[in-house]
Parts: sequence; C-alpha cells; structure tokens
Amino acid sequence: MFKKQPKMKALIMAAGYGTRLEPLTLAVPKPMVPIVNVPTMQHNIELLKSYGIKDIIANIHYHPEQIQNYFVDGNEFGVNLTYSYEETLLGTAGGVKRMAVDIGKIKDTFIVLSSDALTDINLAKIVDFHKKKKALMTIALAEVAEVSQFGVVIQDDGQRIIGFQEKPKPQEAKSKMVNAGIYVIEPEVLKMIPDGFYDFGKQLFPRFMEEKAEIYGYPMVGYWSDVGSLDQYIAANYEAIKGLVRVRIPGKKVAKATWVGEREMIDQSARFEGSVIIGDSCKIGKNVYIKDCVIGDKCVIGNGAILTGSVIWSDVMVENEAQVHQSVLGNWCHIGKKAHIQGSSVIANRSMVKEDTQVPSRTHLRPNSIV
Repeated sequence: MFKKQPKMKALIMAAGYGTRLEPLTLAVPKPMVPIVNVPTMQHNIELLKSYGIKDIIANIHYHPEQIQNYFVDGNEFGVNLTYSYEETLLGTAGGVKRMAVDIGKIKDTFIVLSSDALTDINLAKIVDFHKKKKALMTIALAEVAEVSQFGVVIQDDGQRIIGFQEKPKPQEAKSKMVNAGIYVIEPEVLKMIPDGFYDFGKQLFPRFMEEKAEIYGYPMVGYWSDVGSLDQYIAANYEAIKGLVRVRIPGKKVAKATWVGEREMIDQSARFEGSVIIGDSCKIGKNVYIKDCVIGDKCVIGNGAILTGSVIWSDVMVENEAQVHQSVLGNWCHIGKKAHIQGSSVIANRSMVKEDTQVPSRTHLRPNSIV
C-alpha cells in the first residue's frame, strides 16, 4: 500500500495489436489473451489493486469492445476503470499523454503498465526508488538472456540512464538490462510530449538523453515476461502454475500443482500429471491423460484424449482419442476424433480440425480455419 499517495493513478497501455502472438491475436486483443485462465490485463489490474491503486485508465484501439465488455467500469474487479479510445493510434508516449491529460487530469506522480506483459513487480519499491532519486521518470528494468528483441538500457554507477540500444545484436549489446514497459512518471514529462503520435523509444527517450534528463532505471527483482512469442506464452502459463510469478490462479487447489474449477465433471479414470488447471464447467471423459496443461472454462475433453504441455482456451471440444501436444487452442475450437496436433502449433479461435487429421509441428491456423 502507498500510505503517502493513496490516490496515485495508473495508466494501462492496451491499444496495440500484439502481432507477435498472431494468429491468436487476430481474433482477440493481446490484453485479453488468458494466462492461467485470466486475461493478462486482469492480472495487471489485480497487481495495481493489491498496492491500493484503484484509479486506472486504459487506452484501447484494437478490438476495444472485447476489453470494455469484459471489464466495463472495473467495479466488479474492485477498481475504477475508464478508457481512452484511440481511433488512430497515438504511439506509446502519445497514448500516455492523452490518458493522463485529457482523461485523468493527472497532476501528480503516476504509474504506467503495459497490459500485455506478466509481472509481479513490487510497485511500492519502484515508487520509493523513484522518489529517493528525485527522478523525472523511472523505468523498470529486467535482465534477459536474449537482448535482440528488446530495448537495452545503459546506466551509470548511480543507476541514471545514459543511453538506449533498440534491439541490438547480442555481440553489440552494452547491457543485458531491458526496458520492461513499467514506468513511474512525474507530470512534468507530459509537457515534453507533443500532441498526436509520439513514441517513448524512438522519440521521447532520445530527447531525454540529449537534455541529460534525470531518468533512472530500477532493476526488477520480481518476475517479468513480455509474453512476446507463442513459446513464451506457453512458458508464462507454466511458470505461473509453478509459482514463479505471484498471480491469482482461479479454481480450487486440489493437489500441489493442480487447480480445478466449479461445476466440473471429471471421470474418475482421468489422469493428471505435472501442473494442471481445469476451468469451470468442464467435462473430462474416461481415460483422459492431461499433463502440464491449462484447460479453460466450459471445455469438453473426450474419452481417451491425450493433452500435454498445452494451453486450451474456453469452450473447446476435443473429441475422443484426439491428441494435443505443446500447442495452443483458441476459443470455440473443435478437434475431431483421433486428430493429432503436434508441438508448437496454434489453432486460433473457431477453427476445426477434422477427424483423424494429422496437424504437423509449428502449424499456425488463422481464426475460422477448417483442416
């Protein structure tokens, strides 16, 4: 909890396309992609609420109705949520300015989160760091092994940021600390952002460096994943089940790493191994084998089906003796009898895999596909 600033506001950046998670995000915005059966943006809202931050603004653009229909005004989630709809994208900094100035009328220190990343960062500590440094802006930094997909941050001995490298080659990277897309910002920064499209990485941060602004990097201790690829998406689900990130997992914990929802029908012959989450109102048939999987609400898994290392969204039918391995199935998919989906495949929303069909590894089916 923030005792000194109980009314601190937070902005959630939720307007992007999430292209790296296609074809899943062709049907849903990335903030609504579920991790352990909870939309990623909801995990972020719950994180903010746990630190007493309940006044939240989210910018929306891509499939905005899905976000608004789910969260509405935030009351059901114990927060006050308002929206900044961008008919034309304003960029990261431009979107933050519109949320802060036009919607939130913000005049004090505020927090910005990316809605499509999973984290359990200690918000109290980063705000305390920001205040002690008397920073204009503080950027949360995460250490990564592979820097080529991130904005690398270079600091001096006092943790002040003195440079950036955008997606450098590994051999050219001057640091392994990258921008986690979590910011603590003073309202003076908003005056530096012009109206219209403006980007943090390409425009505002270079200006900070030119003006030698008091911008600091806070090295994160907690968990962070940008969920930037399909492999990372499956990994984030698995790491959440394993407790590597502190997030709420819905359902009743019935074993060391097994959660089961309400109103489910699970045959006594079904076997679970590893880490398993079963959502609400699911039907699991005879002799089903499930290992290291997340199963969404209202799914039907037929007799003799085998599921391993996969994430199954809600309302999915997997018929008798079908197999799904290390893959993701979107909402309302139908997997026919004895079909076999091999590793690292993605079957996007409302797709059908016919009976006895063999789906090769790394197959990506767009929404409404039939194979």
